[in-house]
Amino acid sequence: MPSNVISLASVDAASLADLERVFALQRAASRRDPYPSRARRRDRLSRLIDLLCRHEDALCAAVAADFGRRSAMNTRLFDILPSLNALKYARSELTAWMRPDRRRSNFPYNWIGAKSAVQHVPLGVVGNLSPWNFPLTLALSPLGGMLAAGNRVMLKPSELTPHTSDALHDLIGRAFAEDEIYVATGGINVAERFAALPFDHLLFTGSTEVGRRVAQAAAVNLVPVTLELGGKSPVVVSESADVAEVATKVVFAKTTNAGQICLAPDFLMIHRDRRDELVAQMQRAARAMYPQGATSPDYVNIISERHARRLRAHLADAVARGNRVIPLFDAADAADPRCLAPHVVLIGEDGGTLMQEEIFGPVLPVLGVDSFDEALERIGAAPRPLALYYFGTDAAQIKRVAEDVACGGLVINDLMMHFLQDELPFGGIGDSGMGAYHGPEGFQRFSHAKPIFNQSSVIDLGSLLHPPFGKWIRRVLNMQIKR
Repeated sequence: MPSNVISLASVDAASLADLERVFALQRAASRRDPYPSRARRRDRLSRLIDLLCRHEDALCAAVAADFGRRSAMNTRLFDILPSLNALKYARSELTAWMRPDRRRSNFPYNWIGAKSAVQHVPLGVVGNLSPWNFPLTLALSPLGGMLAAGNRVMLKPSELTPHTSDALHDLIGRAFAEDEIYVATGGINVAERFAALPFDHLLFTGSTEVGRRVAQAAAVNLVPVTLELGGKSPVVVSESADVAEVATKVVFAKTTNAGQICLAPDFLMIHRDRRDELVAQMQRAARAMYPQGATSPDYVNIISERHARRLRAHLADAVARGNRVIPLFDAADAADPRCLAPHVVLIGEDGGTLMQEEIFGPVLPVLGVDSFDEALERIGAAPRPLALYYFGTDAAQIKRVAEDVACGGLVINDLMMHFLQDELPFGGIGDSGMGAYHGPEGFQRFSHAKPIFNQSSVIDLGSLLHPPFGKWIRRVLNMQIKR
């Protein structure tokens, strides 16, 4: 054991030294080539796309090794494909995104041919602190906007997925120069130092608690941050909803990656008279998706024993407080302590820790409510969620959740699917994050919108504004300063 500790410490020490060295390399490279050509940006995106396609099997094996059990189909569907889609989308939109935006010049400059425009220019060196739950998607898909914007990128994946981190370090190291893209590996001390580097922008995806610490570390150097956090994303099931459809979609969202998704539904509200029907439909859907229960090959492990113990502690707390815990599978958990079957918890008077903390696992609290208004009141009294999910066909209710409820994103009659729409921005609000990326907003997030004003050569209007002020400027002011 001591030799292993020394080995890990030496790895982190080397990684810490590399952070400073590579950051200096990337900063110097961005100054030498501050506005990479479209061809160069396209080449970087294409090389990353090629890397994913060529090394898909190796990356799937690395992710499976980190989780202990995660099928290649899971990784292909939820890590490889979304990453490829984001990178290909950025490559296809690159020409349009790089084109300057023409803007209108104010009177009287518009009369004499003065021109206004916005040119999106690279920020320089951008960092990405990515999490463990989707170790490829959340590491690589943001690079679509980052590389399209012309930046150099430093990536620090989670210490909880060391096999995937090492694979990315090796593969990206062979496909890219260090001053283009670099993958840092190591533990928490490396992540802390990474967050404190004087980046031109830093993206962090993870918990709200850690997000606060990342923002504090970045603030020392006035580094702007995009924080993609989590929270308790609610599901509102209206009386107009099809309960069987709701059950199938909720089970899919809550069991995919064993519920270890920042966008997974964290609690559900339904009229109390329909709660038992929903639970029965959820059990039916779960058994159809996973015929062998928790041992089904398509089910995914919890990332670590510590996280599995945390989830079991939530369930024990719920039982102690008088809540009813219902497993969705008849079969017991697999022998692996990192495997936890999905559970529904019928919340009574006291939800305990399940209703206080983000769950991040296959446990779903279900609350019985008397009305749609009661459900909205509960949401409004809580921190703003990353997503809100509404099931139903009531147009007036849909209008209310769209206009009146503050949340990162809204999905109607489904869950999580807005993340997969490349044209839509993705981000949180309040405790669930700040800033958004994906789509055009991703390119803009990782660019500087530089205003450019090109004065007309016909008339020098500026000289007419110089004192002493004469009759002409008085007439202009009188014309403009009015209701």
